[in-house]
Amino acid sequence: MIASEDIHSLVGREPLGRRGFVAASLAGGFAASVAPVGALRAQTIVTDDAGLVSEEVLITTADGRLMPAWRAQPAGARGLATVLVVHEAFGVHEHIRDVCRRFARAGWQAVAPELFFRQGDPRIHETVAEVFASVISRVPDSQVLSDLDACVAWAAGNGGQRGRLGITGFCWGGRIVWLYAAHQPALKAGVAWYGRLSGQTNPLTPAHPMDIAEQLRAPVLGLYGGRDEGIAVSSVDEMKTRLSFGRGASQASDIVVYPEAPHAFHADYRPTYRKDAATDAWNRCLAWLRRFGAA
Repeated sequence: MIASEDIHSLVGREPLGRRGFVAASLAGGFAASVAPVGALRAQTIVTDDAGLVSEEVLITTADGRLMPAWRAQPAGARGLATVLVVHEAFGVHEHIRDVCRRFARAGWQAVAPELFFRQGDPRIHETVAEVFASVISRVPDSQVLSDLDACVAWAAGNGGQRGRLGITGFCWGGRIVWLYAAHQPALKAGVAWYGRLSGQTNPLTPAHPMDIAEQLRAPVLGLYGGRDEGIAVSSVDEMKTRLSFGRGASQASDIVVYPEAPHAFHADYRPTYRKDAATDAWNRCLAWLRRFGAA
């Protein structure tokens, strides 16, 4: 059974009917959600890839599978700081690829793996509930963490430098950032954008960020919206408290809440985009990675 909190933590409370945004963006495939129309097109950021390597690659996972990923980095550069970019519930689409290009423009090697590739393509489903039931609910956290480790190894052999490793993620990926910060000892810093902090557990998702808040190996900056109806401000406040009970990286972590911002305020291809909050949060993201040696 799918709990409403599972859905709302992924998309807030945008309308879920066929006439609402979420259904409209997924109905008939994924095209609408990656090719904004009308007013949305005007706000969508497109980063020029001149002087960059920006392409799909295949990364060998621990179980010998070939995982698709998008990488962007300055052309011809070596020894780059690496940032892993963890996608939303909708996989690696054009917005996520553009985020990679933005990092590359700022001097990073950015790698965005398709972490649902074993379970199925979220783009073929018509509603977010179907995406959750058919894809997301079948993805083990342990598999995700292992696949991200494979990205770290790949990056080090393809222009990146393992000692300057960061991670960022949005929505579903924001939750993963917190988990990875408790998992990967080489990680220098993470930035989690409106990622779920608590919820029901099961064998595939044995812990949520709030459960491991005191065990972080790298400091995380959380970026949340005060009007996110899927992630309560009280939950964010509780996460702050739990971080304060930890040591080292947990205590060094921070959470910024944008009072008027909804869920997915950085997603410039969606109606939830809030330019002022997104711009400030992006600048904080880059500064955080630089501050803790992931640049």
